[in-house]
Amino acid sequence: MITVEQARRLRKAGALWVPGAGDRFVVPDRDMDDDVFVVSDMTVEVHDYPGGKVIGFNGTTEWALDSIEQREVIWMPREDQLRALLGSHFERLEAVPGGYAVVLTDGRYPAEDAEQAYAKALLALLNG
Repeated sequence: MITVEQARRLRKAGALWVPGAGDRFVVPDRDMDDDVFVVSDMTVEVHDYPGGKVIGFNGTTEWALDSIEQREVIWMPREDQLRALLGSHFERLEAVPGGYAVVLTDGRYPAEDAEQAYAKALLALLNG
């Protein structure tokens, strides 16, 4: 999984998120950075309101959070989502000593985890 810091950098660099079922996110700066939530039609849903998207927590009784605005959470993209964002720049994923490397048309981005390698590659692409 990518780190929260990588996810913050991706958002700052312009990676756009349209929340959907199966998407992972964290609620930062509320002593919950280590808790990864998943959008689900059963417990966490995305609601469209005139003021923007709101992520609703349905049926949660263990803590008092009914909903939170999308801009207040940090998306933790999965490997397939990162690969899709790379688009035609992506050539391949390679196993390398100590991890993986994502190879783009203009460079190679190694990391200890495949998702982290994809995130590094996407950051390089977005920050061009």
